[in-house]
Amino acid sequence: MEGSLFNIQRFSIHDGPGIRTTVFFKGCNLNCKWCHNPESIKKKNQLEFYPEKCIGCGACFQVCLYGAHYLNGEGDHRIDRSKCTGCLLCTKTCYANALIGVGQKVTVPYLLKSILEDKLYYENSNGGVTFSGGEVMLQLEFLIEILTKCRDFGIHTAVDTAGCVPWSYFEQILPMTDLFLYDVKAADSKRHKLLTGVENHLILENLRRLSEEGKDIIVRIPFIPGQNDDQISEIAELLKPLRIIKAEVMPYHKLGNSKYAALGIENKLLHTETPAEEMVQEAVEILRSYGIKADKT
Repeated sequence: MEGSLFNIQRFSIHDGPGIRTTVFFKGCNLNCKWCHNPESIKKKNQLEFYPEKCIGCGACFQVCLYGAHYLNGEGDHRIDRSKCTGCLLCTKTCYANALIGVGQKVTVPYLLKSILEDKLYYENSNGGVTFSGGEVMLQLEFLIEILTKCRDFGIHTAVDTAGCVPWSYFEQILPMTDLFLYDVKAADSKRHKLLTGVENHLILENLRRLSEEGKDIIVRIPFIPGQNDDQISEIAELLKPLRIIKAEVMPYHKLGNSKYAALGIENKLLHTETPAEEMVQEAVEILRSYGIKADKT
């Protein structure tokens, strides 16, 4: 069995307790306007192109079987995304690193080996492994198998999810998952659909049922000025009756902006600014006023 990943990040300290390895799955069923990992949305391999690094050697033109690489009227190297299949042959010829492949197929034994390399760090820091995305539960069978292997080796496991999957998916991973990092992006369903492309009824119902199961849950709230910054009180109302460890307010940042251009994807929040420290702290205080333990990340 193989899974589709786009990154394995070691020594992570922001995706659960202790020192962790964060495994990023490819493929998502939401389309959040602020996504800072746009390479996670599609499951298939993708090609990043950084034209400022291109040295014009033409090697990629020669190996591309589908004519995706071309020169525009000014003689500039461009990519026809409709023709690119994600085979990534061109990246193997690009010595200037102007072409970068995003995505890899890995087996459970391969991934487990990578995770076990840092087992000593997990044990000394009360850390573990976090499976993130994209939406990890869209590759459910692969996730179940690697969670089971981690449990066999006594490794703490966390699943980072937006919760937009059938409850039966959660039921299948509950026994092997120690912690859920659960995204709540908006309280109002219409607003949620505007921001992510889907309504949030299923997401909120799954969160309620997860709370009733008594699982450890950290709720993560992305905080984006002009998009959902007016939703904090309503989100607090939703979280107040639930059993959660804490809520984390995650301020919008621009670190992923360059990826949009490299992938040929429209950046819907290109001109949105990072929220001021005072705005983020105010959101934290609102959550605390409802009796919810809250911090900013």
